[in-house]
Amino acid sequence: MGGDRVAKYKPTEFMAEDSRYDKKAADYAVSFIECLSHTKGTWAGKNFELLDWQEQIIRDLFGILKPNGYRQFNTAYIEIPKKNGKSELAAAVALLLTCGDGEERAEVYGCAADRQQAAIVFDVAADMVRMCPALNKRVKILTSQKRIVYIPTNSFYQVLSAEAYSKHGFNIHGVVFDELHTQPNRKLFDVMTKGSGDARMQPLYFLITTAGTDTNSICYEVHQKAKDILDGRKHDPTFYPVIYGADESEDWTDPKVWKKANPSLDKTIGMDKVMAACNSAKETPGEENAFRQLRLNQWVKQAVRWMPMEKWDKCKLTFDEEMLAGRVCYGGLDLSSTTDITAFVLVFPPTDEDEHYYVLPYFWLPEETLPLRVRRDHVPYDVWERQGYLKTTEGNVVHYGFIENFIDELGQKFHIKEIAFDRWGAVQMSQNLEGLGFTMVQFGQGYKDMSPPTKELMKLTLEQTLAHNGHPVLRWMMDNIFIRRDPAGNIKPDKEKSTEKIDGAIAMIMALDRAIRCGCVSEESVYDSREMLIL
Repeated sequence: MGGDRVAKYKPTEFMAEDSRYDKKAADYAVSFIECLSHTKGTWAGKNFELLDWQEQIIRDLFGILKPNGYRQFNTAYIEIPKKNGKSELAAAVALLLTCGDGEERAEVYGCAADRQQAAIVFDVAADMVRMCPALNKRVKILTSQKRIVYIPTNSFYQVLSAEAYSKHGFNIHGVVFDELHTQPNRKLFDVMTKGSGDARMQPLYFLITTAGTDTNSICYEVHQKAKDILDGRKHDPTFYPVIYGADESEDWTDPKVWKKANPSLDKTIGMDKVMAACNSAKETPGEENAFRQLRLNQWVKQAVRWMPMEKWDKCKLTFDEEMLAGRVCYGGLDLSSTTDITAFVLVFPPTDEDEHYYVLPYFWLPEETLPLRVRRDHVPYDVWERQGYLKTTEGNVVHYGFIENFIDELGQKFHIKEIAFDRWGAVQMSQNLEGLGFTMVQFGQGYKDMSPPTKELMKLTLEQTLAHNGHPVLRWMMDNIFIRRDPAGNIKPDKEKSTEKIDGAIAMIMALDRAIRCGCVSEESVYDSREMLIL
């Protein structure tokens, strides 16, 4: 090891107070890996010289020891964009745990969503063994079984997959989970990590992945734990978090952002490749999410983003509710269930002097369930409630009487001509609101009713003739939308497929429909006078 490289290293901030950095142990781990060779592309055959970010991880994991001399960290979560050298690092760690950790009869497993994915790291590890004379004469490679055996200690590295894991009873020294975000469920993860290494003194669960799309997955659960530790909200001295990626607010087309998210840029991945992928995503909006997920390591809402959020954000217009007092508007009401978010949105159609459709959203949740939902959903409902963007009603279910009174008060302030509502679950409230003098309009949730205003919402957003005040709850819901399309090209938001809540978006679309049909300045409906946007 060169002195300059070692001098750069500083132990992680997550080192426990009673732990110590053992330079000799860290040097050994680094030296073992750097005796291996790269196996792919232009790097094939060259010594595996760890990049700075890789060396930091190896020194932290294998050099930070507890007072008893065993490693402090037993779980490492490494989240990083594609082509930054994940597979090579994972293979090297697997071989280090199998052949270089001094553990008798070590059981090391490589896990992935399916056997083909799991074989990627195995094949790299096998090639590393073949290219290293010292290992090649001590290791037996059983290719058909996807198994590598280190003969001196009778240790092995074995591939498993989510589709073919067996029973409990593993005595694990190490697990390498490749692309954790592709795990179809948590079964394999739980089998391999819950108590399976209790008989070992220093098992290591090495989880390495790119960001995914499923926020209900085991990977997102571990991602959130890593984020909580990195942000200081949680403390677990056995868990080592590393996340390279771009923040959602950052410009995804900026090369500086690419560099931040990709620590191996211009080394294992060329700037020209990322540039080409970015240009393609600019020209083909359907590729944007793939670029964000795979190149910038962002957890995207679904495979194809419907609403371009940078366009939505450009429609933000700071305005006071008082400027709309007395104006004609139309409401949309989405009750969801008694324990979930209730949304009511007002849309104000353009006047002769103003071409904008103004949007005012309101949201409610049961007060008693708020802390539970924050912990369970990892959504900042509590912050939004403190900031006044979300209201709570007493008890553990939404108090519809409170909402009815609130809408009645809005009716004194604004001229609410109609309120559109989904009949499901809202019959009683609609009757109560009718009793208060409001005109209630049932609104179907099928393609026939939802497609025209949904397409018009996109058109108004792209034209920046929709004006919202940057309401964070509504923005979050707009970013959650997954669109279902029928063979005729009609579209509608899909609550089941959308990753999170979209109640506010549904309420806005219903209100927008009534505003377009009934509230236009001209006698002619927008639906009749211009072409529909095909999305």
